Amino acid sequence: MRANGSSGDGIREVADGVMMITRAVTNSYVATDERLVLIDAGLPRSWSLLVEALAAVRGAPGDLVSVYLTHGHFDHVGTLERLQREHRVPVHVHAADRPLVRHPYGYDRESPRTAYALRHPGGLPSLARMTFAGALGVHGVDAAGSIVPGTPLLGGLVPIATPGHTYGHVAFHLPDRDVVFTGDALVTFDPYTGGSGPQIVARAATADSDAALAALPALTATAAATVLPGHGDAWVHGIRDAVGGALARGAH
Repeated sequence: MRANGSSGDGIREVADGVMMITRAVTNSYVATDERLVLIDAGLPRSWSLLVEALAAVRGAPGDLVSVYLTHGHFDHVGTLERLQREHRVPVHVHAADRPLVRHPYGYDRESPRTAYALRHPGGLPSLARMTFAGALGVHGVDAAGSIVPGTPLLGGLVPIATPGHTYGHVAFHLPDRDVVFTGDALVTFDPYTGGSGPQIVARAATADSDAALAALPALTATAAATVLPGHGDAWVHGIRDAVGGALARGAH
């Protein structure tokens, strides 16, 4: 696996008891101790990979005790409707993103998506892959707005406030595995530009880039060795290095 960029579709173990699920340059994660939790829910057509990842840790969708969302964008909630309908899996998000989980296309952004795509054609292949994976047909769901930064969750996850990409965006630190799930607060591949390396997401999908950059030092405080982003490969050079790269790159 490359240290940055975007690997192809599939599942891979990225830390002890942590499986990365990648479909159409979008990641979600299964984490297990004695319980199974899902961090983010990908696109609708990532379902088969979710089932495969759970099977790899001797589980199934009905064994999930919770889904914890970094934020409510369409590409992070795509399997929720099925998980709730067929398995009644509880879903949790920061209260500020609860309305977005219900309406996952109704998010604020600094730049129009269509105009941005024309200016950055390098992102078109990724956006096409996301469309094929069901990006235009995501159904919103009701989620509990119960995630409070600093209050530990099942599985040992500790939420970290990282607003900017969305107003209620959170990351999750898993101290006993020395990893941090950064969602779209910090990615290693931007599907809107096709650019690799640590960065915040493009203005076409970010509500407040200045706030997103200002939130990054909270991630550095974890001192995590491995960074698990919402888009792009795992970053194995430490969160300090990743945040430094994202700050140097700035808003785009």
